[in-house]
Amino acid sequence: MENLNESDLRKEQETSLGSPRRRYGLLSEILFAYMDLFYGVKRTFSKFKVLELIARVPYQAWENVAYIAITHMYGKPEFARRIFEFVRESRRQQDNEQWHLLILEELVLKKGIRENFFLHRLLPQAIAFLYYHISWLLYVIKPSWSYSLNVDLEDHAEHEYMEFVRENPSLESEPFESDFTEDYGRFNSLADLFRQIGYDERVHKCESLARIEQARFS
Repeated sequence: MENLNESDLRKEQETSLGSPRRRYGLLSEILFAYMDLFYGVKRTFSKFKVLELIARVPYQAWENVAYIAITHMYGKPEFARRIFEFVRESRRQQDNEQWHLLILEELVLKKGIRENFFLHRLLPQAIAFLYYHISWLLYVIKPSWSYSLNVDLEDHAEHEYMEFVRENPSLESEPFESDFTEDYGRFNSLADLFRQIGYDERVHKCESLARIEQARFS
């Protein structure tokens, strides 16, 4: 993923905050409502960590379906190659979401935030498990349905991160120090870190929107 400089990150935050949220589908609305119910309406490190755990799931589901397709269609090299390129894209997106998750987990530990084992370990795994199978099934039935569900999630995440930075001006003066800087990037502050994550989510959203368009005309 492209890492932006401080000036560009601020511009992208304003772009996100100035754009309306999508009109989310029923499944997305249910997910967001349950997250608010269990983790509160307030934006927190712990709530974002749960969101990132779920955000990886669609890419894992798509990768799994693609590998199955390659297994059955390897006799058609051109088709198999297109599928493999899609696998590589899904892996890149999944890895990006994984860095988000690892960094958030690191921040939770560094700040000494106490988390409930059921709410922050068991329940997120259960939600992710269910979300994986929904994403997988929708993709098998009609890929654009699964992409659309992911667009909702990424749009929600983009706006939540940018709102979080606006709500917490103290993040501007908190340095970003992490064991994952070589993997994800270096930023002057936690504010810029979260702006970058929000920007990443928008990129993922646009990539899924592009897939919907491709499916529409294929």
